[in-house]
Amino acid sequence: MERTDIISIAKSTLAIEIAELEKLKNRIDEDFAKAVKIIHSAKGKLIVVGIGKSAHVGNKIVATLNSTGTPSQFLHASEAIHGDLGVIQKQDVVLCISNSGNSPEIANLVPYLKDYSSALIGMTGNKNSKLAEFSEIVLDTHVDVEACPNKLAPTSSTTIQMALGDAMAVALMELNDFRENDFAKFHPGGSLGKNLVSKVDQFLSPKKPQVDENAPVRDVIISISASSHGITVVTDEEKIIGVITDGDLRRMLMKGDDITKVQAKDIMSANPKTIESDTLAKEAMKILKENNIGQLIVTENGKYSGIIDLHTLLDEGIN
Repeated sequence: MERTDIISIAKSTLAIEIAELEKLKNRIDEDFAKAVKIIHSAKGKLIVVGIGKSAHVGNKIVATLNSTGTPSQFLHASEAIHGDLGVIQKQDVVLCISNSGNSPEIANLVPYLKDYSSALIGMTGNKNSKLAEFSEIVLDTHVDVEACPNKLAPTSSTTIQMALGDAMAVALMELNDFRENDFAKFHPGGSLGKNLVSKVDQFLSPKKPQVDENAPVRDVIISISASSHGITVVTDEEKIIGVITDGDLRRMLMKGDDITKVQAKDIMSANPKTIESDTLAKEAMKILKENNIGQLIVTENGKYSGIIDLHTLLDEGIN
């Protein structure tokens, strides 16, 4: 098969699925709105049920809903009829996904799903199925053509299910007024979450290099060498008055002057950039980038607290 043939197959597959998505968009109606409102007003959680490929889709929908503020749980249809039905409480809403709506596991299960929950919503491509019969609301996910060349493997149908789940999640986000900071609460380990909620004090260097303004060069060198960041902070008692970097030391040595009488205050850069420890880490990154510097002095209530390093923030996904 030629490269052009492979590309043509890919484009044809996507064209079929896009066409089915357009049809789905035109089918969105009051039933969809009712389903979303029922889920939103439920006193319990949403239980998503599926089997086969629909089970994989269901797991993805659950993951999306949980991360966007709608408590959800997946229940595999074959496990449900062997004891796991106990996970459903009367205040829960059930969303059952099945393209045919008549697979044996689903057909045997739907009467119990209806009885054990506050509402059963069916997502199916067959409005005359057992699932549709028992569902309070039916979300129509039928497709005219599967993208599979044999018209057998779930392709267009699973795309439609996934897309409808996304539409449901987004609608619920809006109803819940779910915003960036809410999203970050459920993603504290991800880059997005860290950028939205992480504070400067979470990324402080374990070392806190510091010398007095009257410290001799020897003390400055020792402090910088021990800091691992190539910098030390110059203080006058508790007041920050400057910083000295390893670059400042090199420039001093290149002058060839007698350094035995040089003190920290003679070679420091005055008025260094600082940031309060409770500031968002992304603000620290902004200052570092704008000023083309590698470290930033961190303060707490105006007093020296430590160092935050550009590379540490980059490694943590702060941008």
